[in-house]
Amino acid sequence: MTFEVAEKIADAVLYEGYVLYPYRASAAKNQLRWQFGIVTPRGYSERGGSEPWMMQTECLVEVDTDAALDIRIRFLQAQVRSVEKVADAERDEYRAVATLEVDGRSFATWDEGIEGRLDLKGLSVAELIEGEQRFPLETSVGREIELIRDRAGAIAGRIVRERWRIDAEVRVSAVVLGSVVRVRIQIENRTAWPFPDDAERDVAMRRSLLGAHTLVLVRDGAFVSLLEPPEWAKASAASCSNQHTWPVLVGAAGARDLMLSSPIILYDYPAIAPESTGDLCDGTEIDEILMLRVMTLTEDEKREACATDDRARQIVERSDTIPPEIFARLHGVMRSLESSDPATPDATPAPSSMDAWDAFATAEGSIPREELESVEALGGTVSRGSRVLLRPTRRADAMDMFLAGRSARVETLVADVDGATYVAVTVEDDPSAELHDSYGRFFYFYPEEVELLDPAIESTMVHERRT
Repeated sequence: MTFEVAEKIADAVLYEGYVLYPYRASAAKNQLRWQFGIVTPRGYSERGGSEPWMMQTECLVEVDTDAALDIRIRFLQAQVRSVEKVADAERDEYRAVATLEVDGRSFATWDEGIEGRLDLKGLSVAELIEGEQRFPLETSVGREIELIRDRAGAIAGRIVRERWRIDAEVRVSAVVLGSVVRVRIQIENRTAWPFPDDAERDVAMRRSLLGAHTLVLVRDGAFVSLLEPPEWAKASAASCSNQHTWPVLVGAAGARDLMLSSPIILYDYPAIAPESTGDLCDGTEIDEILMLRVMTLTEDEKREACATDDRARQIVERSDTIPPEIFARLHGVMRSLESSDPATPDATPAPSSMDAWDAFATAEGSIPREELESVEALGGTVSRGSRVLLRPTRRADAMDMFLAGRSARVETLVADVDGATYVAVTVEDDPSAELHDSYGRFFYFYPEEVELLDPAIESTMVHERRT
């Protein structure tokens, strides 16, 4: 097993939210950068900064005598890319600008992300139990200048790239808990912070670890899932204190020698959908919708996006050149809730006239719904075909207000996997009710939220509602 097994999912974590649609530096949603896996200078955090200065991973591992750990810390370092327009070439004078157009090419001021990592190999678990080990994590300082020339060779401006030093420390220790060992990995940002309390957030981000996450590989041992620990390990799992990150198992289903500690909530054995053609820097990863949106950008907007960042350029180019047969794969697949082999998921086209719940019920390995004959509701027993009055009480969403007091027809009664019972209805005076029924699109209510209509008073209630 190597870290490369987790490379795709780890990269998705690293670049989560890095640049968002419409992928332009000028877009409002790209003004507040860096949202996940941030480890800021301690001085900034303790003076009121909203991000933490420390990240802690704790995980459980079953080990043999000679067990060892390989640890990889991955992160981005902000590099400021400033675009400057020439003011006086002879005096070598420039002035900062947000964007610069030169012979059809666009250049934008932007904070780039430079990948960084720290590899710690062959850490003896026995030695970690004896005492904590500390390792420095340092990044580079640099300033580079790139001249921008027009077609005639004249200097039109320049790009200045600058990055600041980050001093961090990684602390690794272990403690025996019965039949398992609890491993602790702490990442601390010890970068000096000589700035005032009202210093802007961008100043701190340029001295912070961004998108930070940890990969841990155990040799001669096996990790214990913290999401679904076995009964004998539940108490030990509950004792783990994970701060600003959470470890999950990665790799092939059932493998327990590789763990990813992610600042983004994941489940054990996460994977990138095989249909995805590339990272969109967006956790929703609705590839088809985002690509369609990119296609609707104007040429000027696309040019600005390409000038913003190389990853944005790749997204635009990939969206514009994706072959129809590859794009069609993004339209949707139906997968079972569980698969015997996650590497080759059970993917079949979505049925054209079957609701999602029934589709899952026919998929191999899934948990089917239970359809009921009748349930007790307000005013009596309801079954399929009963006419009811909707009286929502839980106020789950705005639809409750719109549907309250309306009459409906019961289409089916179901119980979910947790045993909760629902009454599925179509609203009677909804002009699209027949269409909804044809493909199983119902409104679901709890039995105590529907009232059986009495035919004797039904017409009066409907008249009052319409009035």
